[in-house]
Amino acid sequence: MINNSPELRTVQVTRYVTPLREGGSLPAIVEADDDFLYALKFRGAGQGEKALIAELVAGELARALGLRVPEIVFAYLDEAFGRTEPDEEIQDLLRASEGLNLAVHYLSGAITFDSLVNTVDARLASQIVWLDCLITNVDRTPRNTNMLMWHKELWLIDHGAAFYFHHSWPELEEQARRPFAQIKDHVLLPQASELELVDAEFRQILSLERIQAIVSLIPDAWLTGDSPFATAEEYRQAYFHFLVNRVAASEIFVKAAQHARKALV
Repeated sequence: MINNSPELRTVQVTRYVTPLREGGSLPAIVEADDDFLYALKFRGAGQGEKALIAELVAGELARALGLRVPEIVFAYLDEAFGRTEPDEEIQDLLRASEGLNLAVHYLSGAITFDSLVNTVDARLASQIVWLDCLITNVDRTPRNTNMLMWHKELWLIDHGAAFYFHHSWPELEEQARRPFAQIKDHVLLPQASELELVDAEFRQILSLERIQAIVSLIPDAWLTGDSPFATAEEYRQAYFHFLVNRVAASEIFVKAAQHARKALV
């Protein structure tokens, strides 16, 4: 069921379980006060709040489009949490991440998607390729699929590398109309034969109101860093305008993806 007004729960991190030493951001498995395990993304790591914003917005866009994404929650890290951590690197990360972070429900027992073993039908492949073109997600390649198989269903994870434009903030309208060249490396592109049908469907789903509701989830606390915007609201609305313009110009990235697919099949 597609939700017009997404809401995120806030949990308190109660226990650091183990690091997930994948990539440079050092996410971790943690336990929260609701007794569930989460994969926690730290605001003090890697690309900082921008990675959390990308994870939040991309994940909730995927959910709005009917794709499977683990529950996303705000995760509060108390200032006293890291004081007893013996690993100095982890302690520094915890102290730099005090306050509001982002976490996703940990899918215990899930296995990494393998394109040589797991099959995806044309419709689902087209949906995921369209999403990744929209959010300019560079991390869905055969080397790093960022997809899991859990209970025989495909789940999307790790969208922190999406919206790469926000690391330099060039002309947003121009960026919104650009094709996504990196789609040629997408692990599901060979199966994505229904892009035009998906495009028509997804453009209807992603209304102005739905995009605004998702962008409005971004906390002010993540919008106070170095940026060209005078206020947190201006910063937040930049994502809204980018997405609105990109959906309106989706024909451009769809045609580019189709062209890249023809070179493969």
